Amino acid sequence: MTDFTREEIRSQLNMQGFDPPEPEFTEVVYRINALIEGLKKLDDLDVYHREPWPVLPYRGLPQRSPGQGSATTNGEAAPHDQNIAFMTIREQANLIKSKKLSPVELTRTYLERIQRYDPHLHAFNLVLHDEALAEAETAEKEIASGNYRGPMHGIPIGVKDQFDIKGHPNTGGCDAYSDNIATEDCTIIARFRQAGAVIMGSLATHEFHMGGTLEFLNKVAPRNPWDLNKSPAGSSAGSGASVAAGLLSGAMGGDTGGSIRGPGSVNGIAGMRPSWSRLSRQGIFTLSWELDTAGPLARSAEDTAIMLQAIAGYDPKDPTTSQDSVPDYSMALTGNINGMRIGVLEQMMGDDVQQETRSIVTKAIDVLRGLGATVEPVSIPLIQKMQGVHTAICDGQAASYHRGHLRERYADYDYNTRVRLLVGCLIPAGLQTLAGRARALMGQTMLDVFDKYDVLVGSTGQGPAGPIVTESAVTSREAAQTIVMARSGGTGAFSMAGAAAISIPAGFTGEGLPVGWHLGVRPMDEETLFRVCHAYQQATDHHKKHPPMDWA
Repeated sequence: MTDFTREEIRSQLNMQGFDPPEPEFTEVVYRINALIEGLKKLDDLDVYHREPWPVLPYRGLPQRSPGQGSATTNGEAAPHDQNIAFMTIREQANLIKSKKLSPVELTRTYLERIQRYDPHLHAFNLVLHDEALAEAETAEKEIASGNYRGPMHGIPIGVKDQFDIKGHPNTGGCDAYSDNIATEDCTIIARFRQAGAVIMGSLATHEFHMGGTLEFLNKVAPRNPWDLNKSPAGSSAGSGASVAAGLLSGAMGGDTGGSIRGPGSVNGIAGMRPSWSRLSRQGIFTLSWELDTAGPLARSAEDTAIMLQAIAGYDPKDPTTSQDSVPDYSMALTGNINGMRIGVLEQMMGDDVQQETRSIVTKAIDVLRGLGATVEPVSIPLIQKMQGVHTAICDGQAASYHRGHLRERYADYDYNTRVRLLVGCLIPAGLQTLAGRARALMGQTMLDVFDKYDVLVGSTGQGPAGPIVTESAVTSREAAQTIVMARSGGTGAFSMAGAAAISIPAGFTGEGLPVGWHLGVRPMDEETLFRVCHAYQQATDHHKKHPPMDWA
C-alpha cells in the first residue's frame, strides 16, 4: 500500500467540507500516512476472522475467597494530616458523621485554597462558589437532623469539564462548545447529589479528553502542583492537579486509553478507570464510545472505592451500562492478599520506562510479595503489535462525532484537535473495521491472561511528570509515526479489554516527583483491585505525602 499523496488527501478533505491551512495540512499528511503504515502490520495477525465486539463480553468471575478478616475502613483512626484539605474522604467522612467537621467549613476551606492556588495551577474551568456553599449548608442541616446519607455526604468534589451540570456550560474544554449549557445533570452528577456530595465546579481538560491539547480553554495550560514547570498529564489534567493540591476531596475524570491513570501517576494520587459499562456515560462528552469511561481520582484507593460506590450501576438512560449488581466495595478492604496471583507485565516494565521509575515500581511490587502474594513475570507480546489500533478507533470515532461542528466552528478547536479529527476523517473504512477486529483480539488475549492472574501490574508511564507542551512535535513523517504508534501503550490494552485498572503512588524520584504504578484486573472485578491497593497502602505511606506548594 503506497502513501496517500498530498493531492489525494486534499481532495478527500475538500469533499467533506474541510480546507485546512498550513502547517496543519502537512501534519495531517504526515499523521495519516504514519497511521496507515502502522495498521498495515495487522496483516500479520489473525484478525480477519475475529468478530469485533458489539458490546463488552466477559466470562464471569471465578469463585475465590474474599480474604480472611473483616473490612478495615480505619474507623475513627486519627487523620494522617491535620490539614482538613489533605485528609482522605474516609477521614473527612468520619469527622463529618461524628459532627467534628462541618461540611460548610470544609467547603469554605477548599474555596479559599482555590482562590489562592488555582491562579498558578489553572485546574478549574468553572468554580460554583455560591452553589457549593448552599449545597454544603444543606448537607450540614441534614446531618444535624440525623439524616446522614453516607460517606460522600458533605464531601466537596469537582468533575472534568465534560460532564453535564444543570444550568452550566459543558465545554469539553473547547471554545466551540462554550454555549453548550446543560439542561439537566448527567447521571453521575445526579447520583453524587443523591449521596449528598457538594459539586464545586468543572475542571480543566484536554479538548474532548483526546490529549495533546496545545491551547486550553482558559488559554493557559494546567500545571502540576509538585512542580509548576511540569505537566499534570492528561487528559484529566485539572482533576489530577486539583486533588493533589488539596483543592478538592476528590474529582471525576474520563479515561479512554489512560487519561485518568496518567494524571493519577504524575500527581501522586489514585486515578481509577472502572470496568467499561460499570458507570453511566449519559450527559458526558464522548471520544470513543467503545472505550470511554468516567472514573474517580482521589488521595487513596479507598477513596476511589467510596466515590465509585456512590455512582456505579445500571442506568436506563445509557443502554451500555451493565445490569450486574454493584458489590459493597468496603467489604474488599480486608488488608489480606495472601495467595493472590500477581503478574508483572513485561510490556509495562521495558526499556522505554526510565530506570529510576522501574526501580521505584519494582520496590512497590516487592511489597505485595512481602504481603503474601505470588508474584511472577508475564509477557503479552500482542500489546506491542497493536500500533495504531487505539488511534484508529479513537480518532475515527471522534471524527464521526465532531465532523459537523468542526466544519461550522473550525477555528474554535485547538490546533492539535483539528489535526487529529481531520486524520480521523481520512481513515479508510476497511482499516477502521480492521482496527476493531484487532481490538477484539487484544481484549480477548487480556481476558485469557486474567484466567491465570488475579492482577496484572507494571509502571503507569515511562517516568514522572514531563514538561508543559505548547507546540506540536510533529514536523516530519518519522515524528508522526512515533506519536501515532506510541499512543496509550500498556494502559490502552486494559482499555481494549474493558478491564478495571488504577494508578496509585509507588514512590518518588530523586527530584521529589511522584511516580505511579498500574494495577489492572478482569472486567467487573473492582473488588480485587481495591483489595490489593488497600493492602499496599496500609503497608506504605506514599499516598499520604502532598506537594509543599511553596510557590504561592
